[in-house]
Amino acid sequence: MTDETPPPKPKRPQQVYTLIVEVGRKAGDGLPDKATGAALMCFASGVDEAEAVRETVAILKEADLAPLEVQGLGTLAERRKAGEEIGADEVELMDRALAENSVVVAQMTPFYD
Repeated sequence: MTDETPPPKPKRPQQVYTLIVEVGRKAGDGLPDKATGAALMCFASGVDEAEAVRETVAILKEADLAPLEVQGLGTLAERRKAGEEIGADEVELMDRALAENSVVVAQMTPFYD
């Protein structure tokens, strides 16, 4: 038996993922009175999209929102490769999410019936 410790796993870099999160209503959610829910565009950092989704859902729940569904749109590079035009303001928010290792809600669109 040896006392050798295994080499550390290489650290995977954080990336920023664009997520669209649909939320329902919940008491104290801060959505407009007559709204039935909302769509949030978020930029979330993570080593992979699954981690970014988990962190986003956890933070939105802490903020008294009720996440129902999450759609991943990919990283900045993936979105550009797909032909999307990404504005400087969006890139700035993505950079902020990466620098702060956080979730940035970039846009909220309420739903009305």
